[in-house]
Amino acid sequence: MSLKGTICGTSVGRKECDTMTVPNESIAVKVTRPIYRLEQINQNFQYENPKKSKWKSVVHNAKQVDFFRSLLSVIPIMDWGRSYSLRQDLPLDLISGCTVAVMHIPQGMGYALLANVPAIMGIYTAFFPVLIYFLFGTSRHNSMGTFAVVSIMVGKLVLKYSADPSQSTDSSMPTAIEVATIVAFMVGIYLLVFYILRLGVVSTLLSDVLVSGFTTGCAIHVFTSQIKDILGLSLPQIPGYFDVVTTFYEIAKRVTEANWVSCVISAVAMIVLIINNELLKPRLAKITIVPMPIELIAVVTGTLASRYLDLATVWNVKTIQDIPLGFPMLTTPKFALVPKIATESFIIAIVSYTVTVSMALIFAQKLQYKIRFNQELLAMGIGNIFGSFFQCIPFCASLSRSVIQQTVGGRTQVASVVSCSILVVILLWVGKFFEPLPKCVLASIILVSLKGLLMQYRDFFRFWKCSHLDGFIWLTTFLTVVLVAIDVGLIVGIALSILTLLLKSLKPYVCLLGSVPGTEIYLDVTKYKGTVEVPNVKIFHYCGSLNFASRDQFRKLLYKLTGLKGRKAPVTEDGVKDESPHDVRCIVLDFSAVTYVDSGGFATLKSIIEELSGRSILVLIAAISCPVYEGYKKSNLYDLEKEGMSKNFPTIHDAVQYALEKNIPISITYESIRL
Repeated sequence: MSLKGTICGTSVGRKECDTMTVPNESIAVKVTRPIYRLEQINQNFQYENPKKSKWKSVVHNAKQVDFFRSLLSVIPIMDWGRSYSLRQDLPLDLISGCTVAVMHIPQGMGYALLANVPAIMGIYTAFFPVLIYFLFGTSRHNSMGTFAVVSIMVGKLVLKYSADPSQSTDSSMPTAIEVATIVAFMVGIYLLVFYILRLGVVSTLLSDVLVSGFTTGCAIHVFTSQIKDILGLSLPQIPGYFDVVTTFYEIAKRVTEANWVSCVISAVAMIVLIINNELLKPRLAKITIVPMPIELIAVVTGTLASRYLDLATVWNVKTIQDIPLGFPMLTTPKFALVPKIATESFIIAIVSYTVTVSMALIFAQKLQYKIRFNQELLAMGIGNIFGSFFQCIPFCASLSRSVIQQTVGGRTQVASVVSCSILVVILLWVGKFFEPLPKCVLASIILVSLKGLLMQYRDFFRFWKCSHLDGFIWLTTFLTVVLVAIDVGLIVGIALSILTLLLKSLKPYVCLLGSVPGTEIYLDVTKYKGTVEVPNVKIFHYCGSLNFASRDQFRKLLYKLTGLKGRKAPVTEDGVKDESPHDVRCIVLDFSAVTYVDSGGFATLKSIIEELSGRSILVLIAAISCPVYEGYKKSNLYDLEKEGMSKNFPTIHDAVQYALEKNIPISITYESIRL
């Protein structure tokens, strides 16, 4: 059984009626249309490039400004706060806030010691800038405050530019608090500048490979910095480069001076923390969403043991010592230090923002809400500047606390306000209780919490398996951070990532295309063995941008793949020019995957067309995109088309048929289409 029918349709310029035959098992369809030129398509379908007056657009936007909506965009709490449910959201935020506050106490003090500043500054950082983020931030689940990586970077600057009160009597040297607060101020200034310039999306330059290698290297720095407290050793200041190697060298020289009581306390604390995290915590999670506050238990137990056993006096165990009560005095940062710390503060600003936005994106995608990159810049910028006047170090989202805040059930940043309220009690009344706390207990908590960051070493094997280049970037960034310095490692990682993008753009994907028999489909002849090259025609496919940096590469690849050598027609032994080597009479340039062509690229194309025209080789351009076509019309290539040296077609098939038939309309047949 078969069906016969007629398909009638209208094309540009004429009407066709074709016969469709339907046999028992297949359908053979014949479609006839003329060969189209790109200019004909543009003319018949009224192609235009709409242009808008920038001034009119600005005036229009200004008229549409709604003051209330603008205020909502700058202060997000005024937007989501209207839908906040006291019955459904507040109980969960209360539980989450209390849980996170318990984590803030040991982490805040421990990370402050990482920054080489008094422990109480970690509590300040968990209070003052967090209130600002509550008003201006867009992430509902980020737990803002101290973070190990940022603290260790601040600690390097504190060691480098501040005086050691135990060894120096020079009153002209800035104190550790002065260095840390001016760093926080400058970090805030940089983030505000980024906000004004709308540079939030710049953080996308920091790839997953770079961030993983960088943070893993920073974890090694944090680990190294805590070894001295674990062993109860006193080390000299080690500022500058190669500090990890130098620190381990100094520890090795003094290992016989280790305080065995500190070692025992550290071992017991870490064993208890590991047992809780690996064994008890997973089982407890099946019963209740509220985790056991093991860190706070360790801190309280260590404080009580130190107080009643008099560990500081009898066994010479290093403790937190002085913790002032009350809020800090409003103090202006020491602006004279700005020239010294400006460069390092810029890197800290990038790291803190990147970590915060990365965590915010994870929760936003998981819970289906949006964050705004530029608004995060504003929130962190104002928060750091505000905190710098109240003895705060740069603040950032904490990976561990943020996960807990979301897992326990926190709905909004109201959980942060609850956490801050509990910290007020610590600042006003309870702070003195923690003065006997051994530093080795805090060091143990920090070391155990580093597991997640240290286990990122497995990312290297995943990246290497996917791409050797990605694995190389990860390893180079990691080793530079560990062996040289944190800031140098970040710069090297960013430079390698940008260089990788540049190299990939300079090495585009190119190939010759062949026809799939019976269709107007053209595929890579090296990958598809069933394709057939069109006689006397070379179809050159180029994927990428054609600009001043890649134009020479484009020319070389074109001549290499098409078999044309040199820029001039070769001469035979009898002195006669060989106009067409390998019987190439036409080259079709497939520009369907060309994203951008600059003036240098168009000049190179013009030169190539003129060279090949002198060798009686016709150059046709096919499937050019609209953005590239706009530049094409304004270039000298348009003049060559008028002179007949080149022509432009909407598809590769139109260009090929034109080359074969020399602009004589023919039928295009689709056959053997099996259903």
